[in-house]
Amino acid sequence: KKLLTVTILLSALLALSHAVCYRKPMTPSMEGMTHCQDDVDKTWHPVGSKWRNSQCDDCDCGGCCSTVATPVEFPAECVSVFNQEKCKYDVHRRDDPSVTCPIFASVLINMK
Repeated sequence: KKLLTVTILLSALLALSHAVCYRKPMTPSMEGMTHCQDDVDKTWHPVGSKWRNSQCDDCDCGGCCSTVATPVEFPAECVSVFNQEKCKYDVHRRDDPSVTCPIFASVLINMK
């Protein structure tokens, strides 16, 4: 029984370690640029920097990776609510938000 539990936990961690990413193609006109623009927020960032945008994507000038795992399987008496400040979903009972619920499966979705 312990081996099964450990196997499930390791599988879940492995799945979460693979983010959904997209890369921006580099063009000759980008050579020598000092800043790049976030596609979502339209904010400018120095080349070589990293940032998190308003969709909770971790980005650099070459592209972005989704960081949010969306719960898809949890008890029916529970609800999934996105916490923008923490960039994660909170799953709790519908009738009592103070009671958290287990998440059985999550997926990474590329919003682009």
